[in-house]
Amino acid sequence: MRFDAADFPARVSVSGLLGESWDVRLDMDGRTVMLTDITGAYYRRPTNFGCQLADDAETQWAQAEARAGAGGLLLTSGSWLNHPHRSGYANYRPVQLEAARKAGLTVPATLITSDPAQARAFAESHGDLVYKPMTHTPPGRGQVVYATPVTRRDLEGPAGQSISGTMHLLQQRIRAAFAVRLTVVDGHMFPAAIHAHSEAAAADWRADYDAVSYEAIAVPSGVAQSVRKLMDSLELRFGALDLLVTEDGRWHFLEVNPNGQWAWIEQEVGLPISATIAEALMRPAAAA
Repeated sequence: MRFDAADFPARVSVSGLLGESWDVRLDMDGRTVMLTDITGAYYRRPTNFGCQLADDAETQWAQAEARAGAGGLLLTSGSWLNHPHRSGYANYRPVQLEAARKAGLTVPATLITSDPAQARAFAESHGDLVYKPMTHTPPGRGQVVYATPVTRRDLEGPAGQSISGTMHLLQQRIRAAFAVRLTVVDGHMFPAAIHAHSEAAAADWRADYDAVSYEAIAVPSGVAQSVRKLMDSLELRFGALDLLVTEDGRWHFLEVNPNGQWAWIEQEVGLPISATIAEALMRPAAAA
C-alpha cells in the first residue's frame, strides 16, 4: 500500500483501538491493512495531511490533530525503515556530526554560528572554508543550495555581516582525491566513488553531474566499523552517507541523510541497493 499523508482524510481512514497494544487499521480505496500485519514501512518524504476546513486556522488545527492522531498511531509500528522520529533526530547536523566523531570517523573542523566575528575567526584558524545548508531547498523557490567555497575575504563587509541573519554551517575545506556516496541498509554497505572533473563538481558533485564519473569501491574495515557504530547510535536502518577521501587515503565524514537518494547510484554502478531495501522491508523489524 502506498500511503501519503495528503490522502487523509479524503481517501484514507485510520482507526486505532487500545487493548494490550494498539490495534490500528488503515482503510484505503476498499482495501484494509492492519498495522500488525506490516513487516516493513518505507518512509519517503510524505506531504502534509490533506484536511481542509472552513478557514486557515481551522485547517491548521485539523492538520495538527491528524498528525498527532493518525501520525501517532502509525508511529506505534516497529517496522519503519527508518522510523520517522529517528530520521528527524538524525537530520540535525550538530547531532550527526557529534555522533560521527564519537563513532571514530574523521570530521572536518566545523562551526555553526550566526556571529560574523566567530565566522571570521574560524576562517583565520582553518583557511578556506565551505558553507553548507543544513536543510532542504527553500520552499517554493525551485532552487538547490550547493556546498559553496568561502574565503576569509568573503566574510568581510556586508556579505559577512549577513551571517547574522540566521545560523550557518561552515567547515574546513577538504581537498579530496574523490568523494564517496556510501549507502547503508541494515548494515549492508554499498560504496561508490564519485570522481569530479570540474571545479563546480569538486566543491559539490551535485552542482555538475555532467562532470562526474562513478566507480564501485571497497570501504576500509576501520571506516566500516565506525559507520556501523554511527548508524547504531542514531538508530538508523538506512542512511546515505557522503564522505571525502584525500590523497593519503583518509576518509572524512561529511553527513548522513536518513532519507537520501540512492536509485541513481545503483544505476550508475550496479549496486543492488533496491533489492536489499526490498529484503529489509520483507523481514520483521526484530530480525533486521
